Amino acid sequence: MLDIKIIRNNPDLVKDVIKKRNMKLDLDAFLEIDREKLDLIIKVDSYRALKNKVSKEIPTLSNEERPAKIAEMKKVWDELSILEERQKVVDEKWKSEYYKFPNLLDDTAAIWDSEDGNIVEKSFLEPTKFSFKAKEHWEIWEKKGWIDIEKWSEVSGARFWYLKWDLVMLQFAIINYVVSKLMSKWFQPILPPVLVKEQAMFGTWFFPAGEDGIYSVNPGEDDLFLVGTSEVPVTSYHSNEILDLEKPKMYVAYSPCFRREAWSAWKDTRGILRWHQFDKVEMVVFCKNTESKAMHDFMVGVEEEVRQDLGIPYNKMNICSGDLWNPAMKKFDLEAWMPGQEKYREVTSCSNVWEFQSRRLGIKYRDSNWDLQFAHTLNGTVSAIWRCLIAIIENYQTEEWDVKIPEVLVPFMWWVKNI
Repeated sequence: MLDIKIIRNNPDLVKDVIKKRNMKLDLDAFLEIDREKLDLIIKVDSYRALKNKVSKEIPTLSNEERPAKIAEMKKVWDELSILEERQKVVDEKWKSEYYKFPNLLDDTAAIWDSEDGNIVEKSFLEPTKFSFKAKEHWEIWEKKGWIDIEKWSEVSGARFWYLKWDLVMLQFAIINYVVSKLMSKWFQPILPPVLVKEQAMFGTWFFPAGEDGIYSVNPGEDDLFLVGTSEVPVTSYHSNEILDLEKPKMYVAYSPCFRREAWSAWKDTRGILRWHQFDKVEMVVFCKNTESKAMHDFMVGVEEEVRQDLGIPYNKMNICSGDLWNPAMKKFDLEAWMPGQEKYREVTSCSNVWEFQSRRLGIKYRDSNWDLQFAHTLNGTVSAIWRCLIAIIENYQTEEWDVKIPEVLVPFMWWVKNI
């Protein structure tokens, strides 16, 4: 969450960010609530102090003085009760509005009110061309028997899957290659839980904001939630800790992920581009507040290396202000060329979240003066596995409906070069 001092002391800056993000937030109305909140704190504290003072005086008074003081005490108690009830109402209203405010923007973030303003900062390779009509991934998979389009609906309903045979082997090859790559860059591997408590969702900003896209498990009993990204449990791993950040803490996590995709009911229904369950390899980094910009560039560079090693054409996109999710100060996406679809599709993202999440989660470190500072957190999807599968299948297809294995993956496929 954004430092409340920034909102109070620099409202024009916050209004400018709200405008650039194309959000509908009434900052002036919030500041009115904030002023009442601060005023109530002063009044409630003063009445509590008076109540304590009178309570201590009553036992020392004579029988003649005591009734008047007790009456005074009742009046103070009644006034305090009214103020405390009002304070509860104002605090709830304050929280519901405060948690909506987005992060500030990096001075190099693209500025536009919608995704149409995302900027291509770099392109790698020309779009793949074939001497034959390129097929979409699902066409190849169905012909090869790599995906079961009947049983998934029977067992789990729409937008679930059974992937089979060579496709499963290719998925494991991608995972092993990517994790090995990240470990060579000194990222520490971690397997996180995929069920988390509400605090983890709140701390990473998925609540209150994206509840509609999240699966809840046994509400009222376990009150757990299936994560849509391992960013949630890995960032929450250091909740309420003071970290030693002499060197950044860098994690690479693999996990299944879950999203309801309720908002995209009619999008991408063929193949596995948009599904309720999917796998990702994710980077999560904790660093000093002076290091996050450089770390962001480093993480995006790692994502680019992976695409380059795979030989997949891509565009590096500077995501504009109107298309950024609230915690991100700046985000880069890599969009891979999909020949069967004849378009670029997002396959990775990487965000600098500044101290937005660490404020909620209480993650701090000591600076050179031994003062406590909030850590900066960053996250990046190195590989959304199934989108990576799609990119490989469509870019490495042959006229005979086979798929060549990218050279970098061959050692992880037991030296199989064609499937």
